[in-house]
Amino acid sequence: MHYITAYYKFIPIEDVNQAKEFFNEISQKTNTRGLVILAEEGFNSTVSNKSLENLYQYKQAVLNYFKLETLSFKDSRAEKAPFRDFVLKVRPEIVTSGKTDLRPLNSANNHLSPAAWDQMMARENPVLIDTRNWYEYRIGTFKGALNPNTEKFSEFSSYMESQNITRDQKIMIFCTGGIRCEKGILELQEKGFSQIYQLEGGILNYLNEKPRENFEGECFVFDQRVAVDQNLKPTQQYTLCPHCGQPGKTKIDCHRCDTPMQICEDCIKLEWKKDTCSKNCAHLFKLHPGRKSARQAPRSTGDEDEIV
Repeated sequence: MHYITAYYKFIPIEDVNQAKEFFNEISQKTNTRGLVILAEEGFNSTVSNKSLENLYQYKQAVLNYFKLETLSFKDSRAEKAPFRDFVLKVRPEIVTSGKTDLRPLNSANNHLSPAAWDQMMARENPVLIDTRNWYEYRIGTFKGALNPNTEKFSEFSSYMESQNITRDQKIMIFCTGGIRCEKGILELQEKGFSQIYQLEGGILNYLNEKPRENFEGECFVFDQRVAVDQNLKPTQQYTLCPHCGQPGKTKIDCHRCDTPMQICEDCIKLEWKKDTCSKNCAHLFKLHPGRKSARQAPRSTGDEDEIV
């Protein structure tokens, strides 16, 4: 069993290099794998460990180093390792909005618990908006949520400007773990929207408390699990499409090498992609439709260069 935790914190970090050394040392000491995004504005991370005790030690070290009493750790489990190794990246932001000067305060900014979230959806007739990317929305979202159809989070602000939503309209926004909404709500407040609320802890926190209620489908995650189901267990439906890297669940047997694979719903519509298991097989099958080749080696999934 692999024990997984996702966490973030907007907190001023004066010495990013020193913080980088801390994370590298504690991950090595506790044999923790995963990804940490580090910036002057804070940290954003998902990590895993085969030992629950070691993961607890890792968590305590993070709390102690940054002098925090508490931190919202969103925990889950998986039978297979969600990360191959430990990676730390220093960036201008811990979630890319394109505005490095936009930093949330430590105090909660219109956060709603999962219970309060459901109550507002049922009683207030709000505009419900998914701040995530289009492929995340596709495999699961809240009932009635709008899809901004964005490729990246930095496009969210432009989407809102293009919509006919009044500045006093009640708006509810959500994302995977909460971090995108922390910045998204600030952008909307700067634009004059006065009644904006965000889901505390994101979809992961909601599913932990209220599985099989108002969130439908599965939740995409940026690691080797690809997505988690309503019980926060790794998906049994999706793998990453070998052609475009998006979640796919349509099963095929490659016409070039007979390797079983899953293709996304977009690539399955394309003649030269729908019957092949990789970009290489697609190219060769297009050149020589009648020829065969050996089966492909098992392919890893997950994009460890991104994070919720």
